[in-house]
Amino acid sequence: MDDAGKPYDLSQARCCVIANTGSGRKAGASIADLLQDRLRDRVASLEVRRIDKGADLPGTARQAVAEGFDLIVAAGGDGTQAAVASAVAGSDSTMVVIPGGTFNYFARDLGSGETVDEAMKIFDTPVLRRIHVGEMNGMIFLNNVSFGAYPEILKRRESIYRRWGRSRVAAYWSAAAALWTLRRPLTLTVRANGEERQFTTALAFVAKSAYQLDSFGLEGADCIRDGKLALLVARARHPGPLIRSALRLAMGKSARYHDFDLISASEMELETVPRHEYVAHDGEKDWMDSPFRVRVRAHDLKVLVPQGSGGRDRA
Repeated sequence: MDDAGKPYDLSQARCCVIANTGSGRKAGASIADLLQDRLRDRVASLEVRRIDKGADLPGTARQAVAEGFDLIVAAGGDGTQAAVASAVAGSDSTMVVIPGGTFNYFARDLGSGETVDEAMKIFDTPVLRRIHVGEMNGMIFLNNVSFGAYPEILKRRESIYRRWGRSRVAAYWSAAAALWTLRRPLTLTVRANGEERQFTTALAFVAKSAYQLDSFGLEGADCIRDGKLALLVARARHPGPLIRSALRLAMGKSARYHDFDLISASEMELETVPRHEYVAHDGEKDWMDSPFRVRVRAHDLKVLVPQGSGGRDRA
């Protein structure tokens, strides 16, 4: 049965709020208090679980699903949302996205709003929608998975955040600093749509967020809206050309058809050399082993959005 677009009755829901108190500018504690005040008298029952360590998020979310909560509210950035979605996808539970990070691409893509105040409107006229998620080697992702330069950018970003604080300016500066030090291009073999292609590149990423691609002026958003993944492979092999591409984007000049090759498919296999690769996923990063099998899990995550919101992946 397809529940997309149906009004949702909060008064019947057992609700668990999972708040990452270390996310974004560390406003998670105040967001948790705000959610507690907003939901206390509007749901059948309410529990608020504050999480200090990101590593505890997946287990906390799995426990909430196992306990049979109808509604799981995730307060935090894109990494928090991905961790909670990994537990909620394919279950009977429904997720609510409350942005609390730096960029909040998933919330913006979903139509939930970029700020906490905007997202709170979900509880005024909640509508249930089923959306697509991406999966790579069993791991759920909501925005993208990246190889090559981008994981190095995230590593550099953490040290800059510790020194100068979290902000978008600091994030952009960390990208430039990481690109200048990039030395090794990535060797990538892609198998999709019955074909095999090989690339040598400084950066490759599989996108699941149409909003993110549109905001960067990149090709592939229409593929995502059609229910597919968009693999973008930078034509640059070394830092200089890649930095020029980044500057074009920063200045609002579209990179469409210019700096990246696009492969669109509902599933694909990526093989990298070396096999043990540093991978970024929804703002987090891990060492993972190639090959990477990536696919769309169609309409597998139930979410609440405000009535009349734009959003993506409507069924």
